[in-house]
Amino acid sequence: MRRFGLVALGAVLLLMPVVPHAQDAQTKSVEDSATKNARQARTVLDAMLQAMGGQAWLDVKNRYQHGHIAGFYHGVPNPGTLEVFEYHAWPDRDRIDATKKRDVVTFYVGREAWELTYRGKRPLPQEQLDDYLRRRDHSIETAMKVWLHDPKTILVYEGQRLAARHLTDQVTLISANNEALTIMIDTQTHLPVKRDFQWRDPEYKDKNTDSEEYDDYHTFDGIPTPMRITRYKNDEIVRQYYIDKVDYNQDLGADFWNVNATAARIKK
Repeated sequence: MRRFGLVALGAVLLLMPVVPHAQDAQTKSVEDSATKNARQARTVLDAMLQAMGGQAWLDVKNRYQHGHIAGFYHGVPNPGTLEVFEYHAWPDRDRIDATKKRDVVTFYVGREAWELTYRGKRPLPQEQLDDYLRRRDHSIETAMKVWLHDPKTILVYEGQRLAARHLTDQVTLISANNEALTIMIDTQTHLPVKRDFQWRDPEYKDKNTDSEEYDDYHTFDGIPTPMRITRYKNDEIVRQYYIDKVDYNQDLGADFWNVNATAARIKK
């Protein structure tokens, strides 16, 4: 009886050191898997960057787009479209001239925004500004130029998915602030097809999904550019942007981003 008890105790003692080693092996396996996954995500993002123009895309000074915007309400298009002349300069300047006379101008500069009309200059409503800032902070441009260079950003490759009738590689970036951005990238062209992120409503506390789809790419100055951009909120279409003309790296003039100078030029 005693012999059996000693044998049993010895067996238990022999087994005890194995548990930490097994846990270490399991932890290492998980870490190796995460590292491999992040490396695959990075490879997909690097291919996307090259497809978008590589260093030329990263070095873009500004972008000009002329097109028409169609609005939607509960998935039904509003009558007519709005003609817009849109300018963007990295990292935080946007200007939108609307109507053929270009007498309605919206500026987004830094974390502020104004609308200029013949009545003068007024700040944009906070809700409209917040919507713009969310989308800018979660744009593909911000992800590639800021998030990707932060060592605290986590990259996750999530496999292949269908998006806008394209087979895509899906990659999610999680920032140091725990903000997530998902990009779906065409497996053949390596161009972005869709961008998703979620945000919590400050009043109702529920989560909303903001999505953009990119289609009909044409190349300008060596940079493939989507000529149709469709925006969704909670999977419901809210806007389509049909682009007719694109130019990169224009000489915009010394006071182009001067809000007060532009306001003074609009006829009263």
